[in-house]
Amino acid sequence: MSAIQDFSSSTNGFYRKSAVDQLLILSWFVETHEGRPFFDGSYMRKCFRDVGLDPPDMSVYLPRLVAKKPPQLVREKGGYRLAGGLRRDLDRRFGVDPVVAVVTQTLSELPQKVPDLAERAFLTEALNCYRVRAYRAAIVMTWNLAYDHLVRWLFKDASRIVALNAAIGTKFPKKSIVINNIEDLDDLKEYELIESCRVARLLDKNTVQILKDKLSRRNIAAHPSRVIINQHQADDTISDLVNNVILFLT
Repeated sequence: MSAIQDFSSSTNGFYRKSAVDQLLILSWFVETHEGRPFFDGSYMRKCFRDVGLDPPDMSVYLPRLVAKKPPQLVREKGGYRLAGGLRRDLDRRFGVDPVVAVVTQTLSELPQKVPDLAERAFLTEALNCYRVRAYRAAIVMTWNLAYDHLVRWLFKDASRIVALNAAIGTKFPKKSIVINNIEDLDDLKEYELIESCRVARLLDKNTVQILKDKLSRRNIAAHPSRVIINQHQADDTISDLVNNVILFLT
């Protein structure tokens, strides 16, 4: 028996529920247990067949659930996902750790809070890793997400690059580099960029400290070691980088 068949069979009254309720419950399973950031009609039809049910007309049901007030689904570029309020309700119903629910929601809602977020690939991978409890990978991918966001934030304002170059010349004179485009940063280590931002006063001391702390944790997570990386460390890293770096630098 597959995981989704086991889930539907063990969910009290699942086969007696309406097609809408079955669709929402299976959508929750797809997001939570399969780690999918979104789904489409084709995939949900497959899920219905996998649990032994004839699928409803997804071309009707999915847009209708988006249009509800409040919406039960949110339309994404690649498909659909559960709306935040409904996701939290289903998390409570099916016993998801409340901390996991909060952290997952924090990542899932980033595109709404930062509409021009360019680092969608990093976000998707971070969310997928966290959902399947790959905490080392989740930390690495969230760091990539935050660091890339920092770089893009710097290049949104030419005056920041001017200040950054002056700081690099002061802090790391032996580097002899001038930053004109993103590729030029390949010659600068992540720590050196953070330090240069500090010297240039582009970032406040709290943001600098958070970045340094999380870079150290990323290094521990990314390199082979006997250090145990647990959910608490991933939760702390994700929450700090999202709330105090990505959302701060908008």
